[in-house]
Amino acid sequence: MKYKILVIEDNEQNRYLLTYLLEAHGYEVVSAVDGYEGIALARSLQPALILLDIQLPGMDGYLVAQKLKTVPALADVPIVAVTSHAMVGDRERVMAAGCKGYIEKPINPDTFLAEIESHLPSYTAPIGGVL
Repeated sequence: MKYKILVIEDNEQNRYLLTYLLEAHGYEVVSAVDGYEGIALARSLQPALILLDIQLPGMDGYLVAQKLKTVPALADVPIVAVTSHAMVGDRERVMAAGCKGYIEKPINPDTFLAEIESHLPSYTAPIGGVL
């Protein structure tokens, strides 16, 4: 079973690359260009995973993650930061804001999918293997 993933990314090229890689592997991708749109889409779509850029216009990714975690219906949705913030302490700050994962840009297409899938719920077939 493939999941719906919300990508919150303001850079068109990065958004295209993330969408391309995910859709090529069967995921449904919805994207937002800023934090406000991302929060609204997350509330209405209930995605299985949120990929979040940290450098967003208007509201940075730290605040977006914090706001998303206050929505009860989204509290268990994993948020993975996809960011060029790679200085000492950046990973810790991202995690403290509510993210479950951290992927540095530029992303590595060879490892990206495995990193994403490690944050998705595992699919188990029902007893007897019948859907």
